[in-house]
Amino acid sequence: MECRKFDITIISASDLEDVRKICKMKVHARVSVGGGGVAESGEKRTPTDKHGQTNPAWNFTMRFAISEAMVENFNTMLVVKLYCKRKLGDRYIGEVHTPMKELFDYARSAGGSAVVCFPVQKGCVNSQGMLRFSYKFGEKVMIDKLLLAESVAGFSLS
Repeated sequence: MECRKFDITIISASDLEDVRKICKMKVHARVSVGGGGVAESGEKRTPTDKHGQTNPAWNFTMRFAISEAMVENFNTMLVVKLYCKRKLGDRYIGEVHTPMKELFDYARSAGGSAVVCFPVQKGCVNSQGMLRFSYKFGEKVMIDKLLLAESVAGFSLS
């Protein structure tokens, strides 16, 4: 099975809706890739920004292994959901959805990687704020090589 490494760095968000009127907002992002009948990748998350409030910054990189079919399918989406951390359960702020194929085509024309900004949405309408992230697609590899590379990278000689 052919696949690629997909690195995404969640850089920052700006002008988010303040969903906490009394206390300070502490925001984190949850990132996943999937949809369109293709098995979803595991969800990953950034650390919680405790200082930026409605303008959080993370500069946090995550790596996904995605099949080539996910890159070629307009139904496969990158989803970044923003949440405000609370003791009684996290409060949803909004999210960004974009097709992996559009990201791939744009990055290919820009030399393999890109930095982009997308409006944060809540439901079907634009919410308040923008999300900024960078991403890079790796070369196409066979899954056996990818698993071998990851297992060797995790192996240490003691």
